[in-house]
Amino acid sequence: MKRTLWAVVAAIAVLSGIYYSGVADPPPLIPVQAADPPAAAVPAQAAARPEPGVQDQNAPYMEACAREGLNASECVGRLIWFKATGGNERFHTYTFQQRVGVLVDWFRVLRADQRDDRFWAWGIINDPSCCKPGEADCPAKSLDDTYGLDWCPGDDVLLKFVGKPGYVDPACGLQDAALDPEDPHTKGGKVDQRHSACDLRFGTSTGALGIRKFPNPRFDPEKWKALNGGTASWAGFNRKLDAVTGIESDSRVSKLADASVEPPFLIGTSCGSCHIAFDPLNPPADPAHPKWENIKGLVGNQYTRMSELLGSGMPKTALEYQMFAHARPGVTDTSAISHDQVNNPGTINGLFNVAQRPVFKGEPVTKWRKVASCAAGQDEAKCWCEPGRDGKCWQFSTRTDDVTPVFLGGTKVNLPGIHHILKGSEDSTGAHEAIQRVYFNIGSCSEQCWVNHFTDMRQVDPEQRGFGQTPFNVGQCRRDCPNFRAVEDRLQNILDFFASAESDQTDLQVARANARQAKGATATYGHAELVADLEKEFGKGAVARGQTVFAENCARCHSSIPEAEGGAFKGRDFAAPNEAHPRKVRADFLGNDQATPVTEVGTFRCRALHSNHMAGHLYMEYASDALRTRQVVADIPEPEALKNGGRGYYRNISLVNVWATAPFMHNNAIGPEVCGNPANKDNDFHRARYADENNVLLASQPACVRYDPSVEGRFDLYKRSMQELLNPKARGRKITLTNADLLIDLGIRPLDGKAEKPLGGFGQVKIPMGASAGFLNGLLHKQLIGDLFLAKRDPARLEAAGRKDLVPTLQAIADEVLKNPARFVEILREKRDFLAAHYQTCDQMVENEGHRFGEDLSDADKKAVTAFLATL
Repeated sequence: MKRTLWAVVAAIAVLSGIYYSGVADPPPLIPVQAADPPAAAVPAQAAARPEPGVQDQNAPYMEACAREGLNASECVGRLIWFKATGGNERFHTYTFQQRVGVLVDWFRVLRADQRDDRFWAWGIINDPSCCKPGEADCPAKSLDDTYGLDWCPGDDVLLKFVGKPGYVDPACGLQDAALDPEDPHTKGGKVDQRHSACDLRFGTSTGALGIRKFPNPRFDPEKWKALNGGTASWAGFNRKLDAVTGIESDSRVSKLADASVEPPFLIGTSCGSCHIAFDPLNPPADPAHPKWENIKGLVGNQYTRMSELLGSGMPKTALEYQMFAHARPGVTDTSAISHDQVNNPGTINGLFNVAQRPVFKGEPVTKWRKVASCAAGQDEAKCWCEPGRDGKCWQFSTRTDDVTPVFLGGTKVNLPGIHHILKGSEDSTGAHEAIQRVYFNIGSCSEQCWVNHFTDMRQVDPEQRGFGQTPFNVGQCRRDCPNFRAVEDRLQNILDFFASAESDQTDLQVARANARQAKGATATYGHAELVADLEKEFGKGAVARGQTVFAENCARCHSSIPEAEGGAFKGRDFAAPNEAHPRKVRADFLGNDQATPVTEVGTFRCRALHSNHMAGHLYMEYASDALRTRQVVADIPEPEALKNGGRGYYRNISLVNVWATAPFMHNNAIGPEVCGNPANKDNDFHRARYADENNVLLASQPACVRYDPSVEGRFDLYKRSMQELLNPKARGRKITLTNADLLIDLGIRPLDGKAEKPLGGFGQVKIPMGASAGFLNGLLHKQLIGDLFLAKRDPARLEAAGRKDLVPTLQAIADEVLKNPARFVEILREKRDFLAAHYQTCDQMVENEGHRFGEDLSDADKKAVTAFLATL
């Protein structure tokens, strides 16, 4: 029996990864203008200049920089953070659909006639500078003018190039900050060798902050009008085809997957698409109509539905939708695209007091570093100089003396070490590298150097490319992707923005003072008033007592200043300022960033088993040698091969301004479920989570809490989340199950004129709703396929690999599937425990377990620590 036959049969039996994308190849890379400056070291400003629009796109950004007191470098970093896609508009228009097989319905997300519902549905932030066509003072008078989207500054220019070449991207007009004379590529600050800013790729706003649009030169307006009945709607593009054909399976197909139809825009995302959020110190009166002063770039959007957004063009019955589009608001699976077959939810990081974040010195780190030259004839895999430049070189080496440069108040400070970033400290080679990796993870340079390293879920032959991940090659990507170089040359600007005043703490007392002053300019509210209010609510002396409780029970993980350095926790002022900092921000980061075994914390462990940074995997070059040699956490129940390589840990996170960022934990599972309750119920993604001990959803679910970014709304959610955190028995049990039947069409299904008739009578797989979403996500179907094949053809190989005990069960599964393939769902269900034990990356279902620290405190002390943390 051929292995390929077994692959087909077994793949049907395990479901995961069987999908077909019937779209054509993406168009070739078409540069909008020359990507690189001429050979000599020429300033980026020598590139083509963008045509000015009737409104200055940058005006509100410059006003924000002035409002926050940002210097030139910090302001450039902010612009890049908010606007730059790094070219990922090609990924989101072509590559994502064709290489990964997932469809985004951008019109469903961004349609202007539902602008007021956009935040409540998708959690994304409306751009205050944009408007709905036809409204008073909107330059666009009709939705036909904008193809159904918002009108935004710069669109008077951009819309002229829809369906035409020649658009000069606004990024070409970026005014770069001054050079760093200590950068070896600047020759003492005298030579500007930065790559053209054009390749940052700004486009114009879509109406949602961080989501950017670009004119599609391949757009055919006549074909579009014929398909959609005009230009104001994309109804024909995203309509399910059964409305035309009457064929049942076409209810899961639309023109979104038809590469012969080009949309008017290419849509991309910036890093800010997840991190831009409402300012806790100055929230909007109406979240659907914010003003620029209500918005900050580093808070982290705790309402975003990014997972559902990226699956917005998929039917709920699709395997991909049920695998990935189930994260809570403010949470996304950062490995959903670069899939590692681990159910991997993670909150959007809030970036507060970044300059106070701990660094780790002396760790061996292997990476590329800037140098002024390479030795003649040196291997380019070890040292490479960019052609046409004067000593713009990088060297690949292992060192232990890395520092992290930040500019505070215009003064350069070298932090003595590197940061540990991500939930498990996986990004551990430096802040610059961590920032740039995010651009790849949202699709920048995807065709040149990213997607070819993915696991192809359909490839079951271990001898073929795509069977498993291969490491992203930083050197190759720098060489081959102009967007890489454009971002890399400005990473310091982004890091400077991270350390700027925009990341300074957002204290509750300041937020309440602002709220009161908005009602009366002479109103005051300070620390004493906050303490008084907290003591009215939590008891006399609660804040002082809470400081003691925190010092005794929490500070060992949630203080960045150890006792050996700062003295005993007892009696310490955790809010004390750093007198050496130009803005005297709080000295204590309130988190030591140390890695703690997930079994000690006890929270949902699947995220800790994330594998993309392991040796031989996609992001190997972004993890330090120290991370990969961390001790195996032996009491994690998964097999050794699924918890080695540095996995199994969570970083002790910061509690700075925790009052503003509830719910809690890396998956937002501890605390009330939150929801948007949008007017368009087709975009209501709230799902039942509470289950009984048998993992059956409760018939009566606790009501979700509607999004409320106001000061008191955030504080109320914080209090309710603290109540659950400190009283684990009152949390209930939260799990995630599929919320629709999962349907997979298989094989050839001839049409008899009225209906499809599958050959052999078996043309569809159906898994009833209520299956574990994590099980679908984490099923190691390739290993199972291989083991099923060997169990029938060469069981001795399994025995030699120490898997002898599995052979009888595998043979029984194979025999049953061959005998009756229509029963394969039942076979899976019958063998659920076997599959979970041997072919599942993480089998934990309950998502709000763990972190039981403080459970045994008295009720008074629980109230006290809740009051105290609200002051930090």
